[in-house]
Amino acid sequence: MDRKSVIVLIVCVLLFVSWPYLVTKIFPPRPLPPGATNSLVIETNQSALGTNVPVLSAATNVPSTTATPPAAVERPSAPEELQTLETAEAIYTFTTHGGGLKQIELKRFPESVTCRGRKKTHNLAALNKRGSVPVLAVLGDPSIQGDTIYKLTKTESGGMRAEKQLPNGLHITKEFQPTSNYLVAVTERMENRNPQAINVPARHVAVGTAAPVGLDEDPSYRGVYWYDSVTKKRKQVDQGYFANKFLGCISVSAPLTEYRQQAPVGWAAAYDQFFTLALMPKEPAPEVLVIQTNLPPPTTEELAANPKALAKPFGFQTSLVYPATVLTNNQVLEHHYDLYAGPKEYQTLVRIGAQLKNKIDLVMNYDGFFGWFAQVLLSSMVGMHKTGIAYWLAIVLITVIIKLLFWPLTNASTKSMKRMSALQPQMKAIQEKFKDDPVKMNRKMMEFMKEHRVNPMGGCLPVLLQMPVFFGFYLMIRSAIELRGAEFFWACDLSKPDTIFFLLNFPVNPLPLVMGATMLWQAQLTPTAPGMDPMQQKIMKYMPLMFLFILYNFSAGLTLYWTVQNLLSIAQMKITRAKDDPAKGTPAKPVAPTPSPPRKKK
Repeated sequence: MDRKSVIVLIVCVLLFVSWPYLVTKIFPPRPLPPGATNSLVIETNQSALGTNVPVLSAATNVPSTTATPPAAVERPSAPEELQTLETAEAIYTFTTHGGGLKQIELKRFPESVTCRGRKKTHNLAALNKRGSVPVLAVLGDPSIQGDTIYKLTKTESGGMRAEKQLPNGLHITKEFQPTSNYLVAVTERMENRNPQAINVPARHVAVGTAAPVGLDEDPSYRGVYWYDSVTKKRKQVDQGYFANKFLGCISVSAPLTEYRQQAPVGWAAAYDQFFTLALMPKEPAPEVLVIQTNLPPPTTEELAANPKALAKPFGFQTSLVYPATVLTNNQVLEHHYDLYAGPKEYQTLVRIGAQLKNKIDLVMNYDGFFGWFAQVLLSSMVGMHKTGIAYWLAIVLITVIIKLLFWPLTNASTKSMKRMSALQPQMKAIQEKFKDDPVKMNRKMMEFMKEHRVNPMGGCLPVLLQMPVFFGFYLMIRSAIELRGAEFFWACDLSKPDTIFFLLNFPVNPLPLVMGATMLWQAQLTPTAPGMDPMQQKIMKYMPLMFLFILYNFSAGLTLYWTVQNLLSIAQMKITRAKDDPAKGTPAKPVAPTPSPPRKKK
């Protein structure tokens, strides 16, 4: 490879690595315009105790054909009151402001994993803690919101009731009954206690807000899923939709502020990397609405505990939309829901889906071809861990098992590539001889390879067969909450990069560096394909460096798998070579070139 080609390759690699930073610099994201969204936001009101009390308010600049957007309402005059229910799995906090769940704390999971450079906190992972509105709040026209103040009372069955009477005679009651598997059964009743008929306007039932549990979480893992009961497909809404950029980098118009879709909504789930809030109506809702909202910035205490916290966090407020209706005297409008507020544990979600006859397990994103591999790998890893094996060791053992299963195929591939390398001079002679007749050249090449039992695709086939396993590992590791906080020597969290320190604000991750070194080692041992010029050979030798840059900030679990996979491949190559060359590397007997037919004398 000449100097010019080396410079071009280095520049391409540098551009590839720095592309996200250049895009952000050239096309900076525009903030949400104030007043251009109908999202409900948290304002503050000083109560008699001097604390900040959330008050529901809204703007009304986005037209709607199916529901009246939430209008500005009068701030509650009464201070906020909170009541809690506690189960073996979670602590549910209810608020009188909106009559819903202000937050759900999960007892088994800390708010963040304590690593180097962080102060240890004892906070629990809390869903909707930074959300804009309470879960199951009824939003919409002021005639249905009123002053947003509900009365909370505990029921004899261990649940919670929130109720209020509106001036027009409409009585709203919401009953919450926590059950098992992080589920809460919810009943919403609207009763007309007015002698006259009441026009109930279109309303939004809040699912919750997809917000970070830990403030340093990657926002690309955050979004909303919803299930179309007719097409039986899961739909996704995330920051890519709201950014409204061509190819993810070029702004084509102003950022979007809401996503609205009319369809039979079987469930809607606001999720982050490891947790989800999913509202499942007994009967499909007619519409889903998602709004991007700015969340309160981290406090001084949160920044001290986590210096890498996002300065301007954002979330996705989600709600189910129901159309307007008319209630006659004493008529009752009733809706039933199941609320799941918990971790993205695949087996738990599968049980719930079977129990409720829906596909809530699709929140794990394990559908499609690669999703099947992710399910198998996750079940295998969890099964090994139940026997007392650490998660990092389970990943290593699974990698070894997969390598043993593919051993015969990769072994045959290595031998084929080696024979192809030995036959390269004869193949070049055939190419040179029939260079003016490509059809005949290809026929002679195929006859030559068939005679010597070599396959040009032999080296690619094992790689292609192992790619589904790699993508399955990627899907599994990026969302497996089991790996959250799982340790591996210096790595304190296998679900995140194994950063040990920062050098000039650049993270130093040992596992990707080891992975890159093993990939280069493996590339040096791999026989070159016949017919490849020296420049292409050098590019293939150093191509693994590209994967190093791509995977540098991936989770430690994924780079651990790839590193072990590379080491096993290197060991297999050495074993195969030792078996094929017992006489200390004696070269194989060269194959005589095909003789040319004698020329006829004129």
